[in-house]
Amino acid sequence: MTMSVPERNPGSEEKEEESEDESEIVEESPCGRWQKRKEQVSQGNVPGVESASLAMDTEEGVEVVWNEVFFQDKKVFKTVEDKMKEMFENLTQVDHPNIVKFHKYWLDMRDNHARVVFITEYMSSGSLKQFLKKTKKNHKTMNVKAWKRWCTQILSALSYLHSCDPPIIHGNITCDTIFIQHNGLIKIGSVWHRLFVNVFPEGGVQGKLNQHRDDKRNLHFFCPEYGSCEDDYAIDIYSFGICALEMAVLEIQANGDSVVSKEAIANAGQSLEDPLMREFTQMCVRHNPRLRPTAHDLLFHRVLFEVHSLKLLAAHCLINNQYMLPENCVEEKTKSFDPNGVMAEIIHRDRPRVQLKYSHVSPLELDKFLEDVKNGIYPLMNFASARPHPVPRALSMSQEQVEAVKTPTPEPQEAETRKVVQMHCNLESNEETTKTHLTLFLKLDDKLHRQLSCDIMPSDSSRDLVNELIHHSFISEEDGDKIVTFLEDALNRHRGSTSAITTI
Repeated sequence: MTMSVPERNPGSEEKEEESEDESEIVEESPCGRWQKRKEQVSQGNVPGVESASLAMDTEEGVEVVWNEVFFQDKKVFKTVEDKMKEMFENLTQVDHPNIVKFHKYWLDMRDNHARVVFITEYMSSGSLKQFLKKTKKNHKTMNVKAWKRWCTQILSALSYLHSCDPPIIHGNITCDTIFIQHNGLIKIGSVWHRLFVNVFPEGGVQGKLNQHRDDKRNLHFFCPEYGSCEDDYAIDIYSFGICALEMAVLEIQANGDSVVSKEAIANAGQSLEDPLMREFTQMCVRHNPRLRPTAHDLLFHRVLFEVHSLKLLAAHCLINNQYMLPENCVEEKTKSFDPNGVMAEIIHRDRPRVQLKYSHVSPLELDKFLEDVKNGIYPLMNFASARPHPVPRALSMSQEQVEAVKTPTPEPQEAETRKVVQMHCNLESNEETTKTHLTLFLKLDDKLHRQLSCDIMPSDSSRDLVNELIHHSFISEEDGDKIVTFLEDALNRHRGSTSAITTI
């Protein structure tokens, strides 16, 4: 028997070696969770960032971006250190499905340099600008439903940012700083842009703080009053209006000029066939900033606002209470239904009634829809409160509490601020042993929920269980005393019965 060995292309070997070289780990975070690689990435214009590299989150197993800001003078670094810490602490609290996540930061000052390192979410699917270019190249037009869905997601993020305390003004919204994932989820990047410009000293940072203004192709995204007055939500609304216009026409033609003119913007707006879309974009790009609507107001504009379907409302209700249900509940429920069974019926007086059967619903389509709702593609932001809920932080602290610090400057520790608003306890005895199986549900005020499940012996105390929870940063010490009392009451009720369910 003969075997033929395929010839290897020398060029492919070089590419493999280059790829391996780029994936080489060059640095680790103080906690060991984030591993920096050589490969450079571009995630929109970020002022002052000297380098942005691909990195690995070893805890979650996903790729992230490792950003670095270098200071030329350590004295300047020291003067703004407190301001930087306050700014970064606020950024770590920002959590919204349509905003690129800011994971972690730390300050690093050694003999030869002073720098700030911060970790952000990696958007691998590319920017909105790239997507629009590909769409135009394939001679396609923008789908109106997709346009409305994208506008709603962007405005949801802006409404969230502008309602923070203090308000966060983006200041650099362009089609290059908005990213689109493969599932249709839109995310705004570079949220820290204006904060960086306001906090970092112009002469003390090596990277250019105003590099976004040097890109002439994006100058038309900035409002006329940009830089001449105090930051206000109106500058973000103007930029959003230009983005919405570009999403509708795919590209605003510069007609050979290096900069898109006001006439080109006006012509692009007039080219929109839908009068509501035309009115919507024109409201955003008004010359007088005081006449521009807020992001919350734009969500109620006639071109976007609609009464959500019962299906979408039910999906949000299911997602918000998913902690009470098993993961595969949809699959299990659909298995038990009779395909010919009628789940809904519409009765008409003058024509035959309409029946909707279980066979008309695809479990796969339903799972996909629930996943999209969970990811934030169909937000209910029109009915949200003016101020965002207290924002959660990263929950898993196991690797960040390692004792071995790999760099001189440790990362700042965060105190648990979330509150437990509801507790649900289930206790079941094992007849063969003296063990009791405990399942504890905790509903927190940030709408994230925790479930603890373990076997306990008669000698185990409620305080030991709660101390274990506190150790893993799942609850605050203040809530610990409440849970101790709750568990003791549940255990007392459980004595003399095989099972007990307690809710408070």
